[in-house]
Amino acid sequence: MASPRVTDDSTTLDDFRVELRDFLSRHGPGPRPRGLEERFAWARTWQATLFDHGYAGPAWPKEYGGMELPFAHQVVYQEELARARVPAPLGTGLGIAAPTIIRYGTEEQKQRWLAPMLRGDRVWAQGYSEPGAGSDLPALRTQARRDGDHYIVNGQKVWTSHASRADVFFTLVRTGTTAARQHGISYLIVDAHAPGVDVRPLRDLTGGHLFAEVFFDEVRVPVADRVGQENGGWPLVRTSLGHERAAGAMNQAAAYRRILTELEQLVAQRGLGGDPVIRDRLADFEVRVRIMGYNAQRTIADIMRRGEPGPVSSVSRLHISAFEQDLHEFALDALGTAGLLARGSDEAVERGRWLNGFLRTRASTIGAGTAEIQRNTLAEQVLGLPHEPGMPT
Repeated sequence: MASPRVTDDSTTLDDFRVELRDFLSRHGPGPRPRGLEERFAWARTWQATLFDHGYAGPAWPKEYGGMELPFAHQVVYQEELARARVPAPLGTGLGIAAPTIIRYGTEEQKQRWLAPMLRGDRVWAQGYSEPGAGSDLPALRTQARRDGDHYIVNGQKVWTSHASRADVFFTLVRTGTTAARQHGISYLIVDAHAPGVDVRPLRDLTGGHLFAEVFFDEVRVPVADRVGQENGGWPLVRTSLGHERAAGAMNQAAAYRRILTELEQLVAQRGLGGDPVIRDRLADFEVRVRIMGYNAQRTIADIMRRGEPGPVSSVSRLHISAFEQDLHEFALDALGTAGLLARGSDEAVERGRWLNGFLRTRASTIGAGTAEIQRNTLAEQVLGLPHEPGMPT
């Protein structure tokens, strides 16, 4: 596995961009397949290609297979991969579970889990939310009782992204009493193929099933697969949630830079570029996508400086979720009735991508903490406003 040449001077930054473009032109994954199974294999093969050539994990420590890039090089990395339209990593492990394991895991756990995760050999999915504990995670009820060297896990998770493809769940369980709330929670790594694990897909507005319910029925999990201390999982939760809100902020900013340009081109092609209202809206999106990039850079800089994204990561999350909803609403408004044609229709504009994006982003202000939770976090932890009366601390 080769590591790219990286230093901090600007000339080397330009060289790194050229190097990346050369690598992507020679080893890129090719066009996105249409079939679900083909797309899954396409994304998995691409992640292995990145790893095998030393181009995976731009922020990861080199000892675990990453590139350990300086901040400016991470920006270039995300820009170039977004420009090349390569698939995103499968699952949610790389940006959420990995930083938690790197900080809190034992050396044996790091050696066992991190490299296969980074290569895409095993797909990881997050099991946090429950039917009665979504935004209020300390209310979770999935139980894990100790039985010698194992925990016996019983309970249910819901809205679990990528669960149908997952090999591993990083999940929260209650090892203490319900009354203990966050002081009775532990962080377990669960084999998704273990006896007693039942994944039931949930179909969403787009017709797909990115989400699923996950049921645990007497699932045996080795104590060695607990990260951190028993009943000491809450600090890990805060690390995971902070990284979840920060994860992908940089590549989302780069991706939406490209998507906005494509929308501008579509508007021009359809002869709408002279409409002053449409031009005003596009100017607004231009400002917002640049702010998105600056916020992402600030968040990543905080992680590199302090090791944690902190509550300010909620700024990026809130900004991105509102932006992508507004952008797709505008796209459908601009397209008019043509925008209502879905994939499968011969007359659909760009294979119905804007309608699909509109439907998909209805969940943007719910996932990874609702917009209301993000605003509370910013109000209380960043601005120092009083805690909301009647809500648990």
